[in-house]
Amino acid sequence: MTLNSKPLAIVMMGASGAVGTEALKTLLPLNTITQLTLLGRKPIENIEPDFVRQHKIDISDSSSYEHYLAGHTAAICTLGVGEPSKISKEDFVKIDKTAVLDFAMACKKAGVKHFELLASVGISATSSSFYLRTKGELVEELKALNFERLSIFQPSMILTPTNRYGIAQAITLKVWPVLQPLFMGSLRKYRGIKVSELGQAMAKNVFNSEEGFETLQWDQFHSINK
Repeated sequence: MTLNSKPLAIVMMGASGAVGTEALKTLLPLNTITQLTLLGRKPIENIEPDFVRQHKIDISDSSSYEHYLAGHTAAICTLGVGEPSKISKEDFVKIDKTAVLDFAMACKKAGVKHFELLASVGISATSSSFYLRTKGELVEELKALNFERLSIFQPSMILTPTNRYGIAQAITLKVWPVLQPLFMGSLRKYRGIKVSELGQAMAKNVFNSEEGFETLQWDQFHSINK
């Protein structure tokens, strides 16, 4: 894929997180991005390109950022709680659903054509899992906004180079790569993905010229990155 194929103005929410950081690394060297706007709780250091604009916002209050959205072509949202089990269900909904939906609605109102969301494999509005159901409900509400293009990224285990969340993640990071060959056929979507590869896929996918609704899983991540 040629990343310099067309000029784009992109707005990101969640760029300081693990996946957002990798997406940002892919976008920063490009010379056809007319503007890259980063919305977050605090500025990201050592950002050099002059096409980057950073704004400190309140993710729970769309009025703190909606005036920054006009003129953007695409939005990338990697906002989310790293360890959902460590916070209340109410707080999880506020961040992973309400704040994301508010951002999407503000983007739609501002004329953004393409919205990308980092979600999870297995999400469904009818899931018995609270967390997967909440994410599934969010996607259904995003679909109702009728973006020209809506891309939902559904990774299974995100493999980071370092342990970020304690003993449980440490074990998972050791075991999951060993289990990879067992996920064949319809189970391929459960294969772990390196955080760097997932971030690259989210950045590169913005430059595809598709339209409509799409879900992207393990096979699609690798296809985009070829």
